[in-house]
Amino acid sequence: MLTLGAQLLLVKDGEVQIGLPFSSHLSQQHGYLHAGATTSILDSACGYAALTKLAPDFDVVTAEFKINLLRPAVGERFLAIGRVQNAGKTLTVCTGEVRVFSGVGDEHKVIAIMQATIANIRR
Repeated sequence: MLTLGAQLLLVKDGEVQIGLPFSSHLSQQHGYLHAGATTSILDSACGYAALTKLAPDFDVVTAEFKINLLRPAVGERFLAIGRVQNAGKTLTVCTGEVRVFSGVGDEHKVIAIMQATIANIRR
């Protein structure tokens, strides 16, 4: 996340939010935020959300995810929100979204949604 310039903004039981300011270094040929950056922050938000549901001697890895890129990632800042839908013994299912903000305030558009399966790994 450091390489992308992303920051952990909120951690609570079953939810994690990660912020990312727009950077031309992370853009693709049309000037949009690259899908790889969008996917990275959302995958991380889902994984960390899953981690909030586990005992301290557990870790997580992503087993699979499906992402839908809904519209071009154009804006000043991005917010990935990962939420736990079901926390099991070996797998945790999460959903998430990435929101884009273009100005001051809370007005945003959802640019991506994800469903992820996270494997719970005992250390």
